Amino acid sequence: MINYYASLLRFLEHEQRSDWAQQLRPQIDQGLSFQRFGDLHQWVDALKQLPELRAKEVELKHGVSIGISSEISSSQQQHIQGLFEQLIPWRKGPYSLFGIDIDTEWRSDWKWDRVTKHINPLANRRVLDVGCGNGYHCLRMLGESAQQVIGIDPSPRFVVQFLMLKHFLGQIPVDVLPIGIEALPENLQFFDTTFSMGVLYHRRSPMDHLRELKATLKPGGQLVLETLIIDGKLGECLVPEDRYAMMRNVWFLPSAPTLLSWLSKVGFANASVIDISKTTIEEQRSTQWMRFQSLQDFLDPKDHTKTVEGHPAPLRATFIADL
Repeated sequence: MINYYASLLRFLEHEQRSDWAQQLRPQIDQGLSFQRFGDLHQWVDALKQLPELRAKEVELKHGVSIGISSEISSSQQQHIQGLFEQLIPWRKGPYSLFGIDIDTEWRSDWKWDRVTKHINPLANRRVLDVGCGNGYHCLRMLGESAQQVIGIDPSPRFVVQFLMLKHFLGQIPVDVLPIGIEALPENLQFFDTTFSMGVLYHRRSPMDHLRELKATLKPGGQLVLETLIIDGKLGECLVPEDRYAMMRNVWFLPSAPTLLSWLSKVGFANASVIDISKTTIEEQRSTQWMRFQSLQDFLDPKDHTKTVEGHPAPLRATFIADL
């Protein structure tokens, strides 16, 4: 699997980060190990069966559209769709692929539209996307003319989903690594912009996560952080004792003022809230490409302002802060 990362490793060598390149080699092998992940053989087989072609019509700025139906035959389209369906569930998207509509669980384009008008332009910047899933936002970052985009996510399914999409795009400066943020070199100071969207509430120690994010940025860099919050005052934070919206791994949901305080405490400057939005069942839902339970099943059926556990329904806020 290391061959899929040859261009990234060359880029790091060119940028005098051979130390990181060497560290990545065993991490990639471990993160995409057939011995560790029983389904990985099937997913990689699907990747290898994709036809050798490159999309001629590509749109990444106003969505992710890779190829149009007239570029391939109907039999090729059916073949490609069948291979992509082997990687269900598809959570982040949506994608249009040679006329195939991959209608994902999340309308990640809605989140992107809420964020991009407030952040520093990404043109010619190195960008990190922590917890990137299958790389939807990474491709949108390239659509904003980023110089180099690196996404990290420890899920091999999501990584192979990205590799399948990238297969039709050729040598683009975007990669998704099968690692978590704790696997990055300490005090990396490599990126101009770091995104962490939908990750903080899954971390046992949110302060440690903020420090890890800070360490990825060069001086003058910008953090873009999106997370679940509660409506509350400074110092208020929800710590679910068991599940939150059927998720076991939700640890801390701070109020917006509390998270602003946390950002200041770990050394960020100019922290601000750029968006607060309720997550709706139109933005996160079950589809043909994600056939399991989704947000509607996680809310109180009689009162959508609450989760099934009685907690406040999902409210998400996006923050930006400077280093």
